[in-house]
Amino acid sequence: MSFPAENIRLWAGKDVVDSKGDKIGSMESIYYDTGADEATFAAVQVGLVGKHLVFAPLHGAVVGPGYVKVQVDKKMVRDSPSLGVDGELTRDQEAAVFAHYGLPYDSSGERRLGRR
Repeated sequence: MSFPAENIRLWAGKDVVDSKGDKIGSMESIYYDTGADEATFAAVQVGLVGKHLVFAPLHGAVVGPGYVKVQVDKKMVRDSPSLGVDGELTRDQEAAVFAHYGLPYDSSGERRLGRR
């Protein structure tokens, strides 16, 4: 049984799985849309050696026992722009994450994403 992801910050450290249930990695942090104050992307830690973070959109995400399920497939998330586990998402990388998922990105104003 799963239900819509509310209080998504409470799921840090839990598994992130794709739309088929395949494990992608573990949730490291959440990036919020600073204008709408809503969770937009999960930063997912992947890799056994050379760990790094990739980004998964949270629109339509659901949670179940010990996991967060996103509505995209594992390959798409693994192919998203990435950064080191101690890295900071730059403005250019931010735009690339939105573009990777075909999401609109307004680059005329302030940064869109803030990490929590």
